[in-house]
Amino acid sequence: MISISEEAEQIMNEDAISSFPNECCGFFYGTEDEQGHRQVTKVLVVNNSKEGDQRKRFEISPKDYLNAERYADELELQLLGVYHSHPNHPAIPSEHDRVAAQPYFSYIIISVNESEVQDLRSWRLNEEFKFNEEQIKHKLLNQ
Repeated sequence: MISISEEAEQIMNEDAISSFPNECCGFFYGTEDEQGHRQVTKVLVVNNSKEGDQRKRFEISPKDYLNAERYADELELQLLGVYHSHPNHPAIPSEHDRVAAQPYFSYIIISVNESEVQDLRSWRLNEEFKFNEEQIKHKLLNQ
């Protein structure tokens, strides 16, 4: 299970809307307990560095990955994963998403349709390198 703070979800949704019709991307941070439950509390928005058509693909630069790891150290939080949007497409990972994914990370996908968020889902790779959906618990600011 993954819990997302209201503030973190709002930042991701706003990034998806402001980037439309292109894909947005960024990182999210928090903690993970012994049972594997993740708590997302912070988000770092990054620029989609994909050359060419950004409406169907995103890319995160190596420099942004390095900065994301440094930011986690500064915050004393874990880098839990990557989020991105799917403009005019469901919040389901593509084959391109699967091939680029890493086993530890959670992948939050935000479906944006006509500049409005339609859905937000989270995914993780299993041992066979296929995505399993993570149950999301949306959290209010004071929870």
